[in-house]
Amino acid sequence: MLVALTVATSVAALALAAWCGFAAYRDQPTKDWHFIGMGVVTLLALVQLIVGVVQLARGEDPEQGTTIFVAYLIGSFACVPAAGFMSLGERTRWGSLTVAAGGVVLAVLEVRLYDIWGG
Repeated sequence: MLVALTVATSVAALALAAWCGFAAYRDQPTKDWHFIGMGVVTLLALVQLIVGVVQLARGEDPEQGTTIFVAYLIGSFACVPAAGFMSLGERTRWGSLTVAAGGVVLAVLEVRLYDIWGG
C-alpha cells in the first residue's frame, strides 16, 4: 500500500469535510464547487483502488486478509460519491453536513485500510 497516497486521500477527505462543514455552518447547501472537490477526493480513492488491486494481482497479501481489504477499498471508493448523491436529495444545510460526514468516514476508512495492509 502506498502510504503517501493514503495520507493524501485522508487529508483531502478531511479538507472536504471541513469545507462542507463550514458550508453547513453558514446554512448553505452543496454547490458546484463542492462537487468538484468531491470529484478530486473520489479520483484519489479511485487511484488507491487501482493501486490496491494491482498490488494484490502482483501477489502481495494484506496482513488481515484479502477479502476485508477489497471490501474496504470498494467502500472507500464509494463513500464520497454516495454522500454527494444523498446531498442532491437534500438541498439544505443538511446536504452539506452529509458530505462532511462522508469525508470524515473516508478518512477513517483510510486509516483502517492502512491497518489492514499491515502498517
